[in-house]
Amino acid sequence: MNWDDIKYFIEVARTQRVSVAASHLGVRHSTVSRRIHALEQSLGFLLFNKSRVDGFTLTEDGEQFFNYAEQIESTITTARERISGEAQSLKGHLRVGCTEGFGSYILTPLMTDFQKKYPSISLDIMPVPRFISLSKREADIAIALERPQRGPYLCTRLTDYSLRLYATRQYLQEHEPITSLACLKKHKFIGYVEELLFSDRLRYMDNLVPTDNIIFKSTSVIAQFHAALQGHAMAILPTFMAGSELRLLPVLHEEVNIRRSFWMYCHEDLRQSARVMTLWNYLKDSGRDLLL
Repeated sequence: MNWDDIKYFIEVARTQRVSVAASHLGVRHSTVSRRIHALEQSLGFLLFNKSRVDGFTLTEDGEQFFNYAEQIESTITTARERISGEAQSLKGHLRVGCTEGFGSYILTPLMTDFQKKYPSISLDIMPVPRFISLSKREADIAIALERPQRGPYLCTRLTDYSLRLYATRQYLQEHEPITSLACLKKHKFIGYVEELLFSDRLRYMDNLVPTDNIIFKSTSVIAQFHAALQGHAMAILPTFMAGSELRLLPVLHEEVNIRRSFWMYCHEDLRQSARVMTLWNYLKDSGRDLLL
């Protein structure tokens, strides 16, 4: 079995497209196809189901082999870093995946400070409204709303944060007074697109208002924030986004106070990387002081 063939297999498994895998690996489409075919021949079973619509999806045998292939990849990476000394040096590249609001409003300023302390480490920050897959190596460290239920991960609770109901002063002046939760039934709201929620921890509205009262929906919390600033409806927003915005006022401050947590995790094998653990410890120490 050729390690290069396994490398091509891993890339196709993660991207589900031969053309995308070829682009990432810097080779031709035909080279990737040939390598995958050679690997399947040497193993004696099919690794992928091929479809024009879904691309290359793993077969049951392919799923099992992918788990072993990732272990091989991790072992080779760790060995290379430890032998070369790279794992113990504070230089190189790191990628952090995180939720959109936290990444834009909290993590980005922190990372600017981190790079002042460690200028030889370059960073990719990916604040996206979706789940970040560490198994597909989309990031070295992920920060999410939920703790991973399984997998070879190092995990810690990074920080807690609050969400409250916000409206502009103009909205509150032009609409009926809000003195209790029952009053919310007469008002309009901004929320998430239900069928595209990537975490159940984002279901804030279910017990507060009728579904018909949500007149504007977006998969982006930043879009919701800017929609609320227009003064046509109210929104439940993280306090680290809306708390310092003078154009927004908290509504039913005591009654609507939602608590959530951010979890930080990475592959267990990255314990051996000094630069990953330096960033991990920096974020963990910073998390204790975040007033979210």
